[in-house]
Amino acid sequence: MIPQREIFWNIPWVWPFYLLSFISVFIFFYGLLKHILFWKEGIKKQRIRLLLKGIKDVVIDGIFAKRIFKGDISAGIMHLSLFWGFFGLFLGTILLALDHYLISFLKGKPYLLFSCTLELFGLMLIYGLVTAFVRRYIQRIKRLENKTEDLIVILWLLLIAITGFLLEGVRVAYQVPAWGKWSFVGFIIGNIFSRQTALEIYPFIWWTHVLLSLSLISAIPFSKLFHIMGSPISIYLNSEPLQITPAEDREGRFFYLKDLVQLDVCTRCGRCVEVCPSNGVGEPFSPRDILFMLKERLFLHRDKEFDPGLIWYCTTCGACLEVCPIYVAPFRIIRQLRSQEIEDGTRVPPIMIQTLERLYKYNNPWLSTKKKRAEWAKDMDITNITKAKERGLMCYFVGCTTSHDIRAQEIARSFSNILKRCGIRFGILGKKEPCCGDIARRLGEDGLFEDQMEDCLSLFEEYEIKEIVTSSPHCFYTMRQEYPALKKGYALSVIHYSMLLESLIKDGKLRFEKELRLKVTYHDPCYLGRHNGIFDAPRNVIKAIPGIELIEMEHNRENSLCCGGGGGRMWQEELDVELKMSERRIMEAHNTGAEIVITCCPLCLIMLEDARKTKELEGSIKVMDLSELVLMAINRRRS
Repeated sequence: MIPQREIFWNIPWVWPFYLLSFISVFIFFYGLLKHILFWKEGIKKQRIRLLLKGIKDVVIDGIFAKRIFKGDISAGIMHLSLFWGFFGLFLGTILLALDHYLISFLKGKPYLLFSCTLELFGLMLIYGLVTAFVRRYIQRIKRLENKTEDLIVILWLLLIAITGFLLEGVRVAYQVPAWGKWSFVGFIIGNIFSRQTALEIYPFIWWTHVLLSLSLISAIPFSKLFHIMGSPISIYLNSEPLQITPAEDREGRFFYLKDLVQLDVCTRCGRCVEVCPSNGVGEPFSPRDILFMLKERLFLHRDKEFDPGLIWYCTTCGACLEVCPIYVAPFRIIRQLRSQEIEDGTRVPPIMIQTLERLYKYNNPWLSTKKKRAEWAKDMDITNITKAKERGLMCYFVGCTTSHDIRAQEIARSFSNILKRCGIRFGILGKKEPCCGDIARRLGEDGLFEDQMEDCLSLFEEYEIKEIVTSSPHCFYTMRQEYPALKKGYALSVIHYSMLLESLIKDGKLRFEKELRLKVTYHDPCYLGRHNGIFDAPRNVIKAIPGIELIEMEHNRENSLCCGGGGGRMWQEELDVELKMSERRIMEAHNTGAEIVITCCPLCLIMLEDARKTKELEGSIKVMDLSELVLMAINRRRS
């Protein structure tokens, strides 16, 4: 007898199966249509292109779950088992249908291999489900929720897998085929039942398995299982270059297609909460809860109770995106939500309104004046591009914070002195330098951001500026990533000063001849590191200084802790928390045993300096900007 399987063996009435299958598939596609219509509510005029990087990401991060293994190997193995177990059994069902209705190919050796493979997929699924149950309800991993829906999904899938094995076992028990051991799990189960018992209970188990499976199919679009379909789309869309629609062209919509897809497919795994710097110091903020609330309002049309003040806690550091297995970016969605609140205008914190008013009137968030922007350069003999006859100079774009904050001004002075000593021809815009628009953008005031961008670009065009170097990673990100996304034909070269210093060292223009015996640690600014991928340049500069010992903090590079100054937090009122983000970071730096913590962002410099004072560490550790350290090394050479 040739090894094969009869699909409807011992099932006298088949038509109810077809009816239920039709109903299940109809409900499935109805639910799927609801998701698609929800995604269509995103801002229009977006281009979706076929990108090889997107396809590669879907394969690596979707099919093989690479990002899930990051920081949690157990979760990675569990998810891989769930995915391949579920997908394998689903594919097996399709192959059986093709074999039955179209062309018979599951006979003989192919069937034996098919049967054995399905047993392995079934075991993988059960392993994944049991592991998920243990992690969530026995180990009670902190970041995981314990909602009723999660338990139902686990038990539902587990019952489908168990009844599938029972079905195989009962069939083997009655038929006793010579090849029964190829279905090794079914063969073991089959030994429990007599032939008569197997014959009698087979239809009951078959219908139980079918009802569980068909109802699961219809439930997929209405449960968290929808992420099986939506996650690959979210992963693919992450490869799309940043797109920004002008505020006046949004047609009253605030969320992009990418935002709504990500909002829709978030599985609430809690990784974003686990790494969120705000949540980490006990602030009442959870990226996951914000997304869940927003989905309840936008997709399910439920009037979910929500404190709009929570969206201003986000520092937009990007740590959430860094750890999300499917590239959901809560900070971007929260930025769009801020934009909605800004346009509405009724629930914006007063201090945020004051900050935006200063930006509008005085082109900076710090002072109610434009006159003091270039005071840091007094008596330094630095070329003012707006007054110089020469055109095409490299422009040192100082930025608002570096220009106005007394401590941050040392960055501008140190960097300018380094450039002069290296013989680099450069200039500044002096009092005419506008705000790049970063703060307006982070706070959601898109119209003001676009005005400030136009002011910058007009000034660059007027003075034929093609090369720009910035002190602030925030200016760097805004000009490098967001200007091109909004302005067609943008062709400016923008670099961060750490990149220029690294280049000067490689070219031999910046040299250090004497040792500087110091133990230092480096703090990665969020907008230089995670947002722009610049991790090595500052470290290479530090390592080039003879005698320096660089000690890494526990959280470094992509996993760096935020200082707490981004996303407009620098200009917010003090929050009543036991430990600030900056204090948590300075303590981590202090615990390395380093004498100095180095950074290359004016906001980080200010936040860490304040934390050093509040934690009474003035005598234990210093806070310096990278440019200050380099200038110290140069001065030591000259002394």
